[in-house]
Amino acid sequence: MNWIFDPWPWYISGPLIVLVMFALLITGKQFGMSSNLRTMCTMCGAGKAADFFRFDWKAQRWNLIVAIGTIIGGYIGANFLTKDAAVDLHPEVISKLQNQGFKSAGEAYLPNELFANTIFSDPSQLIFLIIGGLLVGFGARYAGGCTSGHAISGLSNLQIPSLIAVIGFFIGGLLMIHFIFPLIF
Repeated sequence: MNWIFDPWPWYISGPLIVLVMFALLITGKQFGMSSNLRTMCTMCGAGKAADFFRFDWKAQRWNLIVAIGTIIGGYIGANFLTKDAAVDLHPEVISKLQNQGFKSAGEAYLPNELFANTIFSDPSQLIFLIIGGLLVGFGARYAGGCTSGHAISGLSNLQIPSLIAVIGFFIGGLLMIHFIFPLIF
């Protein structure tokens, strides 16, 4: 069972992604997580309020199952298949993060300062979380999909808009981590 605990090399995980994408292409489906929000809203009756939500949501049930599987798989991986929660970070990175207030840097994948349940008791952090969620949701909708939809499904279909979106994701990520993140923390 040790093989499941270690990260898989690109020559294993890459072809597995290719096989999944090939199966989706053959069946005429496109992969993406942000489309599940539209599907869930439609299931709850949002089609009565907006035309955007008037579509056959039952055709997207497979994608909801993928999302549920991702949540269950993440839980299993984090709680049963993780030998050591510590992240192998360069000591200089750990030092910089600790200087910025992240005392748990290198101890876990998710820093306690951002992902602990105490965030729900601090109104300023809760507002920050809600605004961030709205911006991510708006961005995914405005870009016509999320990072997984564009980078995996869109690029494998050779869609130019997906290439532009992925380039934008990388530029936005670089701007965030190098300029905005230091201002916030």
